[in-house]
Amino acid sequence: LTYAWIFNEYPSFVQQDSRRFVSQETGNLYIAKVESSDAGNYTCVVTNTVTNSRVLGPPTPLVLRNDGVMGEYEPKIEVQFPETVPSAKGTTVKLECFALGK
Repeated sequence: LTYAWIFNEYPSFVQQDSRRFVSQETGNLYIAKVESSDAGNYTCVVTNTVTNSRVLGPPTPLVLRNDGVMGEYEPKIEVQFPETVPSAKGTTVKLECFALGK
């Protein structure tokens, strides 16, 4: 499976850059330092790479708040590392760690 996100309407896909990241492990979309231009509807697209079929999730709105209330998004660190990561010499190991909130 591969994951992508549509911003507002197809074919406007979210492009990964220094602020945007789509985890190919979980399908989660991460946006750092949210700006007013990030506000809109985001739709997850899951593609089966064997059959090349796609399924779209429901649109999820991102709305900026100006009142300073974070609600359920208080700061937290998400780390999902296994206790050990066996790997062969010379191979690449990717570990993901995210700080969420404000």
